[in-house]
Amino acid sequence: MSNSENKKPMTAEEVSRLKSVKAKSAEKSANTEKFLNQKPEMETIDGRTYPKGMKTVGMTMDEKKSGEQQLETDHFYPVHADFEYQPKLEPKKNRKPKFIERETFEAVEGARTIFGPDQRRVFNSTAYPWRCVGRVESPLGTGSGVMIGPRHLLTCSHIVDWQPNNNTGWLKFTPMYYNGSAPYGSAWGVLTYYKYKVAGPTVDSTEIQYDYVVIVLDRPIGNSTGWMGSKSYTDSWDGGAYWTHAGYPGDLTGTQRPTYQTGIALDGDFWSADDNESMSHKADIWPGQSGGPFWGYWDGAPYAVATQSAHNPSDNFASGGSDLVDLVKRARNEHP
Repeated sequence: MSNSENKKPMTAEEVSRLKSVKAKSAEKSANTEKFLNQKPEMETIDGRTYPKGMKTVGMTMDEKKSGEQQLETDHFYPVHADFEYQPKLEPKKNRKPKFIERETFEAVEGARTIFGPDQRRVFNSTAYPWRCVGRVESPLGTGSGVMIGPRHLLTCSHIVDWQPNNNTGWLKFTPMYYNGSAPYGSAWGVLTYYKYKVAGPTVDSTEIQYDYVVIVLDRPIGNSTGWMGSKSYTDSWDGGAYWTHAGYPGDLTGTQRPTYQTGIALDGDFWSADDNESMSHKADIWPGQSGGPFWGYWDGAPYAVATQSAHNPSDNFASGGSDLVDLVKRARNEHP
C-alpha cells in the first residue's frame, strides 16, 4: 500500500502547478486495431440477436476480507500517451447548442441539478487520464464510466440491466467516445461484480451507498488507455474542493460528447461508516453522467473515490467507500 493513503488529495492549486508529460513512445497500431476489430460474443433471444449478457458475482453486505483492509488500488499511465491535468477542450467549430434546455425540461418545480453558472466544459482529449473515461451503454440507456484496471470498468449499478438467475443484459464501454468516434474501440462486459443491485429509475438512501459495480470486460483495453487507481473515501476530506468529475450528460451534449468539472467538494454522510457511504455535492449533473468518476490526485496520480449516483431537488449524490475498493481489488485479482 502507498503512503499516500494517509494524505489528503492535492488541492486544485497544487494540481494546476503540475506540468504535462509528453508521450515517450508511440503505441503499436496492431494493439489498437485488434480492439477496433474484435466483435462481441452474440446470443439469440426470441429470434433476435443481441450482444451476450453477463454473469454476476455479489459481495454480500456483511462480507469483509480477512487481514489488513485494502484502501487503494494502483493506477497505470501508459507511456505512449500524453499526461495532462487539464484536457483539450473541443474546438469552437465543433460546438453545438444544448441538446436539452433544462429550464423548460425540469419535471419538478424548483428541482436543481445545476447550481449557479454551469461549470461543465466539453472536452476531446486522448491524453491520460481523460482517455480512461468513456460512455457506457446498456439496454437501459447510457451512462458513464472509467477504466480502473487492465480490463476493469467502474460504473454505477443502476445502468446494469439486472435479470433473474444472476444474469444481466449486455453492457458496452467506449473510452473517450466523442460524436461517434471511438479511438480505442469498444469493449463488452462479461462479468459484473456488485455490492447491491440498484434497479432504478429511483435510487433510495440505502442504494446511494452502494451504487457502483466493477465490470470485467472482454478485452484488456486498459493496456491502451491506461487506468485510474481507486481509493477509499474518508470523511476527513469533507468540504475540500479536491475533486474532478467527467461524464456524458444528456442535456449539454445528448450523451455524445464528454464534459468535465473541477474544484468539486464532496460531503460524506454522517450516518454511515467510511466502508459504504453516499456523498452529497453541488457538481453540475444531468442524467447520462451517472457512473462517471470523481477523482483526485495524490503525488500527481489520479485515484477515483466515487461514482455519480443520484439527485434530489436540492443535492446531487455520489457513491464510494472502502467497499468500492474491495470490489475493484476482488475483480482484478480473480479476473486479471
